[in-house]
Amino acid sequence: MRIGIYPGSFDPVTRGHLDIIDRAARLVDELVIGVLVNSSKKPLFSMEERVDFIRRVTKNIPNITVEAYDGLLVEFAKSRNASVLVRGLRAVTDFEYELQIAQTNHKLDSSIDTVFLTTSVEYSYVSSSIVREIASYGGDIRQFVPECIVDDIYKKAGRKQP
Repeated sequence: MRIGIYPGSFDPVTRGHLDIIDRAARLVDELVIGVLVNSSKKPLFSMEERVDFIRRVTKNIPNITVEAYDGLLVEFAKSRNASVLVRGLRAVTDFEYELQIAQTNHKLDSSIDTVFLTTSVEYSYVSSSIVREIASYGGDIRQFVPECIVDDIYKKAGRKQP
């Protein structure tokens, strides 16, 4: 059984993330969405909220589990018997950073490979930080995030839907 991990902070999960999740789920027998604590970021949403959002938006994909984790990604992958890490790329600048991370992870554990999936063109500019900013000003975020979490995002941003 091939197990893959798609890690990220998902603060909040976007349609771009969901695009990668849908495609990655077809490449492995089981896809674990690893919601991480990123020490360099101050998340808007709690770990529990982010895990809940992803569970809601992936409920119709049968081979997905969602788990929170802290620490090294390769250690989390080993604990789940994963052999593949999935990373999404929006632009060339993402690749430079992700390549360094992939090479480091491979050095830490050569049994785990990283697979890069480019985000579909219609989502290539979408990021969680852009969604948070638009929501904070009361802008329309429905085209960027799954509908079932739109109200939660506006509520956390202290805004009403436009």
